[in-house]
Amino acid sequence: MTLFEPGQRTAVPPIAPEDVRGAVVAQPGLSPRPPRSYTLLIVGSIGIFCVAIILLLVLVYLIAGLGVNAFLFAGILALVPLAIVLLGVRWIDRWDPEPRGALVFAFLWGAGVAVMVALLVSAEVDNVVNSLGGPGPGYEFFGAAIQAPIVEEVGKGIGVLVIFLVARKHFDGPVDGIVYAAMVAGGFAFSENILYFGQALIESGGSVATVIQTFLVRGLMSPFAHVMFTACTGVLLGVAAHRRGKFGWIGLFILGLVPAIGLHALWNGSLFFVQNFYGYYAVVQFPLFVLGIVLIVYLRRQEARVTRTNLQAYAAAGWFHTDEVGALATGSGRRTALTWARQHGIAPVMKRYIRDAARLAFARQRLLTGTDAGRAGAEEARLLSAIVSTRTELQGGPRPV
Repeated sequence: MTLFEPGQRTAVPPIAPEDVRGAVVAQPGLSPRPPRSYTLLIVGSIGIFCVAIILLLVLVYLIAGLGVNAFLFAGILALVPLAIVLLGVRWIDRWDPEPRGALVFAFLWGAGVAVMVALLVSAEVDNVVNSLGGPGPGYEFFGAAIQAPIVEEVGKGIGVLVIFLVARKHFDGPVDGIVYAAMVAGGFAFSENILYFGQALIESGGSVATVIQTFLVRGLMSPFAHVMFTACTGVLLGVAAHRRGKFGWIGLFILGLVPAIGLHALWNGSLFFVQNFYGYYAVVQFPLFVLGIVLIVYLRRQEARVTRTNLQAYAAAGWFHTDEVGALATGSGRRTALTWARQHGIAPVMKRYIRDAARLAFARQRLLTGTDAGRAGAEEARLLSAIVSTRTELQGGPRPV
C-alpha cells in the first residue's frame, strides 16, 4: 500500500533522520521551523514594479511611433508567437515549476529593460554615425549582424543573470536557466514583434500580403529564435549553479554570451546573403531548433534522475515511503498520484506535495555540491517541515468532491 491509497498512513520516524553526508537534518515538529525570510519577496516586488514601469515607457514609445491603430493591430498579432513561447516554457518547466514572480520579472525584463537598452544604444550609435557624415556602405549589415546581436543578447542575458544572483535558490540548473532565458527572450520578442508588425503595416500602406509574410516569418516560423539565442546564456548560468566558487558565474556568463551572440548574428546576417530563405531555414535553422529540443529532453531527464536519487536518500532515512519516491520522481507516478487526488478533491494539496518534494531534491543537490549550502540547509529544513504538514493533509481521508 502507498500514501495515495485512501486511509493509508505513512509515519515520519520520531528521530532526526541523517542526510546522506552524515549531518543531522532538523526534524520537523522537534526543531523550530526556520524563520521565513521576506527579503526576496520584497526585493522581487520592487524589481517587478521597476521593470513594469520601464515596459510602460517602451509601450508609450511604440504607440508614439506606430500610432494607436497600428500598435493595437500589431499587438494582437504579437500575442500569437508569445502564446507559442509560453506554451513551450510551460512544457519545459513542468518538472520543477519556477516561482511565478520570477517568471513575471523575466518577461517584463525582456519586454521592457532589454528593449529599452537596445533602443537607446541604437539611437546613440545613429547619432554618432550621423555626426561623422552619415551611414556608409555596410552600415545596415553592421547594425543587424553585429550591433543587434551583441546589444540584445547582453541586455537579455543580464536579466537572466539578475535572477541567478537574486533568486539563487530557485535557479537549480540548466533547465531553470533555459526557462528564465525563454521568458526574457519571449518578452523581448513580443515588444520587437509589435514594432516589426506595425512597421510592416505602415510601410506597406496596409498591404495584407506584406503583413502576412512578416507574420509568417517572425510569428510562426521563428517564434523561438530569440529563445534559442538567450537559452545559451541560461544553460551556462545553470551550470554555474552547480559550482562552488562565489564568482565562477562571471566566466560562465560571458562564455554563455558567445554562442548566444553567434547564433543571433548567424540568423540576422544570413538574411543578407541567402537567396532562398525558406531553403536556408529548412537546412540550418530548423535542425538547430530540433537539436535544442533534444537538449531540453536530455536535461529534463537529468532533472528526473536527480530528483529520484535524492528522494531515495530521504526514503532511506525515513522521510518517505519507498513507494512514494516513484510517485514523486517519475512522470507516470505523478500522473497517477494526481488522478487519485482529483478523485478525492485534494489535487491542489497533491500538487504542492509534488512541488515541494522536487524542490527538496534540488536543495539536497545544492548541499551535496556545496553551492549556496547555508541557504540550502535552511531551505531543506523548511521543505521537510512543509512536506510533513502536507502529508498530514493528504492522509486526512477522502474528501467529498
